[in-house]
Amino acid sequence: MYSIGERLKRLRIQKNLTQEELGERTDLSKGYISQVERDLASPSMETFFNILEVLGCAPKDFFDKESTSQKVYYSLEDQTSYEETDEGYILTWLVPESNEKEMESLILRLEKHSNYKTFSPSESETLCYVLKGKCKLKLGDEEYIASSNESFYFLATSEHRLSNPFDEVCELLIVATNSYL
Repeated sequence: MYSIGERLKRLRIQKNLTQEELGERTDLSKGYISQVERDLASPSMETFFNILEVLGCAPKDFFDKESTSQKVYYSLEDQTSYEETDEGYILTWLVPESNEKEMESLILRLEKHSNYKTFSPSESETLCYVLKGKCKLKLGDEEYIASSNESFYFLATSEHRLSNPFDEVCELLIVATNSYL
């Protein structure tokens, strides 16, 4: 029988998350995630439940056999947020286990005059729908601006970055294939 740490590691790998990605989504360090997975640290119940939530696994399912039913409805409580205050953005994953699906969906909130991270080229197709404000996309050497109710749709085969150089908050719905967010 596997230890809790080993089971968490197996679940993280099944969900196609790195320790760093899990750490970002749970506001824990990569090193701490590594210690928990190697049973060198024991998370509090709150931290353990938070990790399971991000991994899209109910505590009962973690200790029982794998559930075979499909989850269709996701409530506000299912959403997971990660705030990077120094960088000026908040990510909210609408479906906790979306990184293991064909599409990953999230809301990105960019404070005024802020930038989201730069992404390397990938095989992903990405849709960014502006819910509020304006957003700039730098895709390779080209730059595009979209306002509320407008969108970007692109193949992520060039380096790219979303930013908000404007004087108002921007919110985007992002849906990407081949999870890379």
